[in-house]
Amino acid sequence: MSYHKINLDDLNFLTKIVGSDNIFSSEEVLQEYSHDETEDLSFIPETVVKPTDSIQISEIMKYCNMKNIPVTPCGARTGLSGGSLPVMSGVVLSTEKLNSILEIDERNLQSTVEPGVINEVFQNAVKKKGLFYPPDPASKGSCMLGGNIAENAGGPKALKYGVTKDYVLNLEVVLPSGEIIWTGANVLKNATGYNLTQLFVGSEGTLGIVTKIVFRLIPLPTKDISLLAPFNCSEKACEAVSAVFRQGVTPSALEFIERDAILWTMKYTDIKIHIDDKTQSHLLIEVDGDDIDKLYKDCEKIADVLQKFNCGEILIADSNSAKENLWKLRRSVSEAVKSNSIYKEEDTVVPRAELARLLKGVKQIGVKYGFRSICYGHAGDGNLHINIIKGDMSDENWNNELPKGIREIFELTKYLGGTISGEHGIGYVQKEYIDVVFSKKEIELQKGVKKLFDPKYILNPGKIFK
Repeated sequence: MSYHKINLDDLNFLTKIVGSDNIFSSEEVLQEYSHDETEDLSFIPETVVKPTDSIQISEIMKYCNMKNIPVTPCGARTGLSGGSLPVMSGVVLSTEKLNSILEIDERNLQSTVEPGVINEVFQNAVKKKGLFYPPDPASKGSCMLGGNIAENAGGPKALKYGVTKDYVLNLEVVLPSGEIIWTGANVLKNATGYNLTQLFVGSEGTLGIVTKIVFRLIPLPTKDISLLAPFNCSEKACEAVSAVFRQGVTPSALEFIERDAILWTMKYTDIKIHIDDKTQSHLLIEVDGDDIDKLYKDCEKIADVLQKFNCGEILIADSNSAKENLWKLRRSVSEAVKSNSIYKEEDTVVPRAELARLLKGVKQIGVKYGFRSICYGHAGDGNLHINIIKGDMSDENWNNELPKGIREIFELTKYLGGTISGEHGIGYVQKEYIDVVFSKKEIELQKGVKKLFDPKYILNPGKIFK
């Protein structure tokens, strides 16, 4: 695909749209917007624009579509699959200035927001009204809701409450052609035509640019308790996960964390917990609701189940400070791992009862190809984050042999009934493996959807498909 290289006339036209304060071509800014949180990848764009409304975005897209200029939308750039990397250079279009909570409708339990609103800011705003927006990725303090839409973000509470798609009612979207559409209606039921709203959720910014979001909200749970359970065998910890649900308890979160993940995170943060020499992993479990007595009964049921899988002494965190420390520890794992070594993070997901087989297989594949892995993730969803550590692997093995190991991990995941991304998306780094989970016909159909919306392939090109 051949694209138009931006010249002075193009810059002048874009400047007229957004104003001189909202267009950037300095080396410093271009470098800043050349990467997200995906490994150490960097692609330098030709310019960065920061529009302030959907009309400006529409005008930018009309011009770039006409001139065949690639446009890469981005928000906070916290993604882990390279979804906002400007791999074809061109324009980076940041939605960070569309950052208003436009309405919180308490009567209908809905809210209309712009894509640049930070997830945690939105959560706190609705919480003040006694309402709850559950999707809570680890980067909730910095990631933006537009990016959450693009990747269909989850987080620990997805276990009980669902992921981003379960809360999106309607979207305002600017198409690659510059046209502005609404995808649905602000209603809880909608059987009117194709479900364009859900098509855009998880489309990784390849079909259109979201400029307004209508979310549904739910009442805020008022009480919660967290448990930290140690295990001497990681596979036993994984086996315990599905057993908890078979006992009739649905936690609001159930996370798996390997020993090294906690040790590295304690070095990276100021949080300290005691870990027995024999402990190989932990389950971090949360229950929530409005009846504290029922929550304690649920904790007793959970503890009884865990004991059958050789669980050690369970730490109960019922004070706010204790709970905050445990969850800060869990949310800091990714950054802690990243600070220690060059790494690749895979985002596998299987039916939760297959989690132990997945973990065992990952470790066996690591031995075969000579890499070390540190695993953690949303065990209750069967979503295992596999951090592959370069360590002392040679560059040759890292670049040439490791991809074979990653493919084997994905083939195992598929065999176990799972898929290669639960919440991070395919983006740039996983597109080489898309054939593991989709047939040629299935890929052809998806490429057809992309072509229908974006026939000139100018919007976030180079993502999802080879």
